[in-house]
Amino acid sequence: QVQFVESGGDLVQPGGSLRLSCAASEDISRIYSMAWYRQFPGQQRRELIAGIDIGGSTTYGDAVKGRFTISRDNAKNTLSLQMYSLRPDDTAVYYCNTDSRWLTLAPWGQGTQVTVSS
Repeated sequence: QVQFVESGGDLVQPGGSLRLSCAASEDISRIYSMAWYRQFPGQQRRELIAGIDIGGSTTYGDAVKGRFTISRDNAKNTLSLQMYSLRPDDTAVYYCNTDSRWLTLAPWGQGTQVTVSS
């Protein structure tokens, strides 16, 4: 089963930018849709914030639309999330996985911590 390793999280000031990466253990070109999720402190639920399908079509949650950009590189088996205009309420652990709206989720990776604070 495919496994994911997220990286790129950091402490950043409000208004700053970060780029998250997700490396997959298998060929992602056959995965119809992939997504980024985030889990807020103290919460169990992981919120889907951005998805990208095999054709490159993207969808975003209202909270990140216009600020985050998802992309995928099938040749490198990677998924990325470029984040701009970060806010304190973006503070969360970020995960990548298959898009749960279309596919069964794979096992969760360890995620990557993003902290937005001055």
